[in-house]
This record gives sequence, C-alpha cells and structure tokens, in this order.
Amino acid sequence: MHYETIEVTNADGAATIRLNRPDVMNALNTQMRAELLHAVKESGKSARVVVLTGKGRAFCSGQDLGDRANAAQVDLERTLRDEYEPLLRAIYDCPVPTISAVNGAAAGAGANIALAADVVIASESAKFLQAFARIGLIPDAGGTYWLPRQMGFAKAMGAALFAEPITARQAEAWGMIWEAIPDAEFEAHWQARAAALAHGPTVAYASAKQAIRGTYGNSLDEQLELEAKLQGQCGKTRDFKEGVTAFLDKRAPSYEGR
Repeated sequence: MHYETIEVTNADGAATIRLNRPDVMNALNTQMRAELLHAVKESGKSARVVVLTGKGRAFCSGQDLGDRANAAQVDLERTLRDEYEPLLRAIYDCPVPTISAVNGAAAGAGANIALAADVVIASESAKFLQAFARIGLIPDAGGTYWLPRQMGFAKAMGAALFAEPITARQAEAWGMIWEAIPDAEFEAHWQARAAALAHGPTVAYASAKQAIRGTYGNSLDEQLELEAKLQGQCGKTRDFKEGVTAFLDKRAPSYEGR
C-alpha cells in the first residue's frame, strides 16, 4: 500500500511508522488514521517490534480540526467508534512489542495514541496535553482508560480538567511513560531500545503483555493460574532453550522468536 500521510521503514526486525504531516504537527485526519491502522496491522505480522514516532517538531497534535468544513458538525461518536477504536485496538493488540517514540508535542488524541503502546519513550522537550476540555470535550482515544492506570486517579483527573501541559520529565516521574531522554540522545536511544526488543524473545514478550494486562481483571488465584499457563508455553519454545544454553555458555543469546 502506498502511504501519503505516514512513512514506514523496516530494518533488522524493527518497523518504524513515522507520522508525516509536519506542516500541521502531524494532526490526525481520516486518511492518516486509515493508513496508520493498515501499517500497524501489517507491521505486526512481519516485524518483531513496531515503533510509532513523528516527523518534524511534533509527535501528534491530535484530531485535525480543519479536516472537515465545519468541525462542530462532526459525529464524534461515529468517528471514535469507526476510526479511532480500530486503530487503538491494533496498537494495543499488536502481537509484538510496540514503542511510542514521542519526539515532540503529543496533544489530545495524539497523546493517547502514544499511551496505547507498550512502552513510551519521550524526548526531554516533549510535552503531553489532554487538551479536550479547552474545546468542551472529555479525553478520548482511550485517554480515560490509559491515564488513571498509568499515572493514578488524582493526576488523571487534574490532567483532564485543567488541560495543562505535562512535561516529559513529569510524565516519567508520575509513571505515565517509561523514560524521558535528552533531545540530543533521543533518536539513537529509542532506536537502540527497538533493536534490543527486535532481537529479544518474541513469544515471551507477547506472553508478558498478556499477563501484565490480565492483572487488572483477575483475582490473585486467576493471575497465578494465567502466569503458570503462559510460563509453561514459554518453557517449550526454542527461545527458552537458547536463553538457558547461552547463559551456561556465557554468551549472548540468539533468539528466533518461537
């Protein structure tokens, strides 16, 4: 598929999907959402890690309010159900690890799409903004799900009501993201992180995602049962055998992802 609003590159098991509407700070329109959905699904089939990042000075400024002739007439419920929800599910359900490399401003739906990834790495100058209240809306694109889970109830409520920017360092300290990296080191850092995951035990990563997410709805007994089941499956993989052999041989493992 030919993409017009994003760029997709593949190298050594890592697929990088770069939002490419820098003139509007990578604002999301219908075409971009469709292209992102396709790219995430296809990359999840062929790559061993998928990275989302932005081109230019922003990661994503959220919904493109200039996408329609009259933004106030947009059916927001339909747009969320038909266009945003499939994209969020594709990122969340991706069978391989996902990284959001937040290179700049991440606002509104753009911030929450970033938070849908397994790991969020931000440049030190990046900011996260739940801008919805500024135009009479509530956080969407999964914001009401990710925020309280990742930064706690009090911080999530403040972010939604006050709509104030959250710096990358604040986001890191609050547990909203994994890490904030100095701008000069950012690109090389997330690429190294992606490479590490691309060369890691893919089945174990997928199982870890399933187990950690399962804890929110499970009792202790249910979670222990899930752990045991998934660990049993991991223990039958070539990756586990290779990991043990490499440890005993005192060398780096060479994982195949099976």
